[in-house]
Amino acid sequence: PGVVTTSVGYAGGDKKNPTYYEVCSGLTGHSEVVRVIWNKSEIDVSDLLKMFWECHDPTQKNRQGNDIGIQYRSAIFYTNIEQKKRSEEAIKRAAKIYQNTIQTELSDKLNFFAAEEYHHNYFLKNPNSIYCNALIPPKLKTLQTKFLNIFKN
Repeated sequence: PGVVTTSVGYAGGDKKNPTYYEVCSGLTGHSEVVRVIWNKSEIDVSDLLKMFWECHDPTQKNRQGNDIGIQYRSAIFYTNIEQKKRSEEAIKRAAKIYQNTIQTELSDKLNFFAAEEYHHNYFLKNPNSIYCNALIPPKLKTLQTKFLNIFKN
C-alpha cells in the first residue's frame, strides 16, 4: 500500500539510454536499480528504506552475491533534500546493525533510464529460473514476515 509504481532500469552513470549489455560492461557507470514512485501520505520513505536494507547486502562493494561489478553496487538515489537527509539517517542506523561497513552510495545523480522490456516483471516471465526461485521466494518471505503491516491480505 502506498507504492504507486515500480520500474526496473539503470541510474547513476553517464551514458544516455544505456543497454543492459553496456551497463554490464561496467563502462557506463550505471547501477541496476528499481525506481519507486510512492504516495507519501500512505507510506513513508523510512518504510521504503527499511525494505531496501532487507532486499540486498549493503556491505558488499560493487557486488551482490555472485553478481560482481559496479552495476551491482548498493545505491540510493534521492530527488530532494528531505530524501537525502532521511537516507543519511538510514545509513547511520544500518551501520549500527551490520557488522561490516555500509557500502551504500548516496547520490542525486538519478538520471534514470528504463531497462529493456524483457527485464520488466522478470520473475513472472521466468517462473522456472533456478536463480529466481532460489533467491526471490526467501526474500519475499522475509519481507512479509518483517513487514506484516504492509503485506497483510
